Amino acid sequence: MVVIRLTRGGAKKRPFYHIIATDKRNRRDGRYLERIGFFNPIAQGKELKVNMNRERIGHWISQGAKLSERVAGLVQEWDKKTEK
Repeated sequence: MVVIRLTRGGAKKRPFYHIIATDKRNRRDGRYLERIGFFNPIAQGKELKVNMNRERIGHWISQGAKLSERVAGLVQEWDKKTEK
């Protein structure tokens, strides 16, 4: 099954996450099908905290992909922010 989840990058104590579509059996930081966006939890000032390609997320969901809990929350946050 395809799942849309986060993969960790960045340095020690400075996390940076990519939002990816991958097979559920792959490791967290392993192989992926497509990089869809990013999440920077320590963004400050005018830096972007979340950026994602909503069209590609919709495409993967239409193909049967599931969102992880964290990514589902980020998508809701993104939708609220873009409505304004």
